[in-house]
Amino acid sequence: MLFFTFFQQLAEKNQHITIELKNDLQISGVLHSVDQYLNIKLTNISVNNPEKYPHLVSFAFILVQKIEIK
Repeated sequence: MLFFTFFQQLAEKNQHITIELKNDLQISGVLHSVDQYLNIKLTNISVNNPEKYPHLVSFAFILVQKIEIK
C-alpha cells in the first residue's frame, strides 16, 4: 500500500512522471490515476523514441499495467 499511496498523491497533484517499460521504452506524461494493482494511466504522453514508436505519439492517454513496468 506504500507505493499505491505515493502514486495516488502524485496523481492528485497532476505530477509529470516518466516510467520505463521492460522493453526499454520510456513514456512521460501527467499521472492521471493509479489503481490498487499499480496500473498507471498517463495523459499528455510523449515517448523517448518517437521514430521507433510513431503509433504512440497520437494517443491522448495510455494505461500501463504494472507487470510491464521495469
